Amino acid sequence: MCRFMVYKGKDEILLSDLILNPTHSILTQSFDSRLRLDTRRPHNGDGFGIGYYTSPSLGPEPCVFTSTIPAWNCINLSRIASKTTSSLIFAHVRATTEGNLSDQNCHPFSYKRLMFMHNGGIGSFKRIKMKLAMSLNERWFTLVQGSTDSEWAFALFLDCLDKAGHDPDTDAGLGHSVLRKGILKTIQRINALIKEVVDRDGVGEEDSRSLLNFAVTDGESVVCSRYVSSRTDEAASLFWSSGTSWKESSASTKPSAEPGQKDYVMERRDKGSDIVLVASEPLTFERDNWVTVPTNSTVTIHKQTVMIHPIIDDFYSPNPAHTRSAGFAQAKGQTITGPDKVVLQERVNGEGSDSGSPDTRSKGVVREAISRLTVG
Repeated sequence: MCRFMVYKGKDEILLSDLILNPTHSILTQSFDSRLRLDTRRPHNGDGFGIGYYTSPSLGPEPCVFTSTIPAWNCINLSRIASKTTSSLIFAHVRATTEGNLSDQNCHPFSYKRLMFMHNGGIGSFKRIKMKLAMSLNERWFTLVQGSTDSEWAFALFLDCLDKAGHDPDTDAGLGHSVLRKGILKTIQRINALIKEVVDRDGVGEEDSRSLLNFAVTDGESVVCSRYVSSRTDEAASLFWSSGTSWKESSASTKPSAEPGQKDYVMERRDKGSDIVLVASEPLTFERDNWVTVPTNSTVTIHKQTVMIHPIIDDFYSPNPAHTRSAGFAQAKGQTITGPDKVVLQERVNGEGSDSGSPDTRSKGVVREAISRLTVG
């Protein structure tokens, strides 16, 4: 599974203060992802991408830099990040599930002012891909250059905006309400396509479940989703944090894993929020800095105000005590934390104790690292 991160602030920030310098930056997560239990793909090393908005004098479209080189091994990323500032940044490190290793398959994807990222996977994608493609207007069908389910989800999102009467070509921002409705419609159409296949062909439940953690922005507002198409399973992890400053911690005494890396902290000097971060995995080791996004919800950031809305559909439960299984997300390489940020540990595919096979022993080691991250 991939990892992504969003920064939105009143002021510009140096990219390296987010994606390079923190001890658990998204670059570190490309080779040391504490909330991942995927022994088949132990690293997020299948390329990366950063997207950021520049001075309005350069136009409204974001600058997007992608590469198939692992993020930890790309000297150009260090060169760019240490000399570039922005007030709205997307970053993504990739572990392939659909699509080969190519620049066209690296996130974030962009069109005009819009940027889009995805962590997860569309259930039964090979079975629904043709119908999904045929449901798009030609302009969005021809936009797809790669082979990932994520880029097809972006094309579907653009098609949803278009069919709702919102032109993605406009120079004006679409606004957070339009973006959120577009994400909800995208999820709805994906679910409808999968349901049609399941009812017709009897596709197994596991194959048909989707993990849809999306992030989209028009350069002004940001909307993210944390979603799983199941009433009994947990979604992939997603967290948010807000405050008045993001800075190097003066109290840290822990040695950094990499030269030049430092512990960072989100500080809050008053009730306002000048900075909002959304991330698949926390960038700091202070658990009180981060809030778990509820399963099957959207996070909307508008002028540094954070709004959480439930996604009410067939997989929604109004019961606050409703429990979900971590097994499906774990099988897809994700570890899940509950509202208290404690890792939900669960046997997957009938596995027994962690003291058994080398595979389960290795998972035990990873779980120790997760505990240090989430409750340490």
